[in-house]
Amino acid sequence: MDAPLGRVDAYLAGLNLEPARRRELREHVAATAPATHAEALERLYDALAEDGDGQGDEAALAARIEAAYPRLADRRHAVGGGGYRGASMPRLNRWSMSPANMDRRPWRFLGRIMPSVERRRRLPKAVPSRLRNIVRLRQFFLFFLVAFPAAGATFYMLTTLPHQGKSALEIVILALGALLFAWILVGFWTALAGFFVLWRGDKYLISADQSAPPAEDHARTAIVMPIYEEDVPRTFAGLAAIYESLEATGRLDEFDFFVLSDSVKPDTIAAEERVWAETCRSLDAFDRLFYRRRRARVKRKSGNLADFCRRWGGHYRYMIVLDADSLMVGSTLTAMVDRMQANPSAGLIQTPPTAVNRSSFLSRVQQFATRVYGRMFAAGLHYWHLDNAHYWGHNAIIRIAPFMAHCALPRLPGRGALSGEILSHDFVEAALMRRAGWGVYIAYDLPGSYEEVPPTLIDELGRDRRWCQGNIQHLRLLFSDNLAPAHRALFANGVMAYTSAAIWFVFLVLSSTEAMLEALKTPDYFPSPGALFPSWPVWQPIWAVSLFCATLVVLFLPKILGMAMIIARGQQKDFGGVGNLIGSTLIEIVLTSLLAPVRMLSHTLFVFTTLIGKQVKWNSQQRADSQVPWLAALRFHLPGMLLAVAWGAALYIYTPGFFPWLLPILLPLFCAPVITVITSRVDIGVWMRNNGLELIPEEENPPAELRRVIEIERETREADFADIVVDPSLSALHIGLQGSPRRLDPGVASYRDELAQRALNEGPDSLSVREQRDLLADPQRLDWLHRALWTGDALPAWVADRLRGESALTSVTASAV
Repeated sequence: MDAPLGRVDAYLAGLNLEPARRRELREHVAATAPATHAEALERLYDALAEDGDGQGDEAALAARIEAAYPRLADRRHAVGGGGYRGASMPRLNRWSMSPANMDRRPWRFLGRIMPSVERRRRLPKAVPSRLRNIVRLRQFFLFFLVAFPAAGATFYMLTTLPHQGKSALEIVILALGALLFAWILVGFWTALAGFFVLWRGDKYLISADQSAPPAEDHARTAIVMPIYEEDVPRTFAGLAAIYESLEATGRLDEFDFFVLSDSVKPDTIAAEERVWAETCRSLDAFDRLFYRRRRARVKRKSGNLADFCRRWGGHYRYMIVLDADSLMVGSTLTAMVDRMQANPSAGLIQTPPTAVNRSSFLSRVQQFATRVYGRMFAAGLHYWHLDNAHYWGHNAIIRIAPFMAHCALPRLPGRGALSGEILSHDFVEAALMRRAGWGVYIAYDLPGSYEEVPPTLIDELGRDRRWCQGNIQHLRLLFSDNLAPAHRALFANGVMAYTSAAIWFVFLVLSSTEAMLEALKTPDYFPSPGALFPSWPVWQPIWAVSLFCATLVVLFLPKILGMAMIIARGQQKDFGGVGNLIGSTLIEIVLTSLLAPVRMLSHTLFVFTTLIGKQVKWNSQQRADSQVPWLAALRFHLPGMLLAVAWGAALYIYTPGFFPWLLPILLPLFCAPVITVITSRVDIGVWMRNNGLELIPEEENPPAELRRVIEIERETREADFADIVVDPSLSALHIGLQGSPRRLDPGVASYRDELAQRALNEGPDSLSVREQRDLLADPQRLDWLHRALWTGDALPAWVADRLRGESALTSVTASAV
């Protein structure tokens, strides 16, 4: 085979043409007897241009896309304007979405309490008044359930202190202890309420039984997945599994899918475009599975969703929001739509996701915990809040019209970490939805909603660092006008999720200080001048032990109740049997106890750095299993280890009697690297699974959707920046998705010309990530680079090496070398 035609054969193989069409094009080129590679490829481009729309290079580009993805080309013809960029999304249907007014000044809030009652009367009363009265009664009852035991615990604590609260230090200790006990009591009563609801039933459950939607009323729903630098094969495998599951319900026509990308790394962009197109081709879904990448990442995830709503929200009644690791069963999605249809006062319905698909020790324990206790806590949240529930940002359905009218987020004024964009947007959007009169519910009874958890403690704490800043921002929103009291409480709850760690840390430090001061101070048994009898210090050890036991009950009884409910319902076989279920619960309790001090110290640091104004980058999180190296764990936890040694040494020297009480805190801090490495290990997790420990039903009898995710992910081909340059199909697809070329400043044009030439001569690795990104944004120079590469007398060395090796460009054969 002569070299020019060999190059043509390789190029045609990359276009994924039908064999007959491939032979026809090759024969057409061979008939002209090309003498060089350039001449052969130009003849091929001319032949392709005869099939494509437009003229010259534009027609050849269209023909390349049509050869690889004919259904995308069909959609481009059906849509009309906008080219392939327009074909990758529906027609625009623009709506306005203006930021909500959230006055955040507490002094104005206090002066508006009575007037705001009148303003609330003018808001739409979508939620029945009877339900509002029940919410008030339940929340009033919850307040007393928390306040009275917390007051009793504080009194018990008072009796254990040396001076019974007569010093300023002890007053602070008592105040912090009261806050901490109240905090854990909220979780305790939430779990008990959930246990009661699951055991006895709930007549206020949000359901589809209240009124059947009209048969002819097929509400259109958008399934929306905002992504940013995610694991591309897993992301699209999950979407494909959801698509197939919905198709099996017979109601696929009611749904469209949207992947809304904010990714900026060239390799990720290449992978997203290829896997999207290949997924659409395999599912025949170019008219239902859409992809868009924003050029500017404004307001992160919330801005991405708001941008979607403004441009395409008018096409749909509902929007189901997913994370990149979300997975939902088709029947669950249709049930969510049916419940919204049957409850016209509902603005948002949240499903409680179950953690799945991870294998490390830590993630398996967390999966077990969410499966055994998670539904109980979700039911408890529903019991106390009813139509004032949480929104966790994913695996939820939203009524688009009120969301657009009332839930656009303002920018917080000022400087520092608590200003700017609202980071933990989900709680705020739920509060705004409820403020507008729409109900926010948790459908705790809906199965088939899944997510994935971070595989290691370091990954978990990295995620918590981002969440901490977002939650503490809610301090500035507590006094916003007309918010429901329940959502003010949820804002406070979100703040306490991280500040409680700092409160606990300060409580322990002050308690240690008190103990050491008492040990160093000379006892004064005659505090009053002229006293005839000594005043002996009184300490009630039984009260201290009682308080300690009460704390253990509050912390661990919900876990025991969750396990007991599984046994009572005969579901223990799904968790490995009674013995393994009990053993798994004990492992979870022990591990949670060991991790609590480590999380406490990290969260305290997060709170401190946030309050002093240190910003944090919201990058994508690690989702795949990965073991933490020993050196990385030691480096991460070294400050905490040194603190534990110093703290423990001071206690042991000055007050050895108090030292054992702090040992459950200090020992995990010192052993944190060991705990981190061991809990990150996949082999331990696999061993536990094989022996029936930390087992969940989704592993014993995995749903078809979970199995399909693994199968599809295994078959998915990725891509990188070099593939966009080399691969005939992917290059054409990317250029087509960029839209029409923009007129450039001469200086910018010269700079990009230099980038393209350097990439040709030295390869993509010679460009920085920013330079690769600049080149990707220039369809004209990217097309020039692709053509120059293939029409050169000899392929550059980096291409030859790539084609000989194992790359994503499997369709281009080594005959081109």
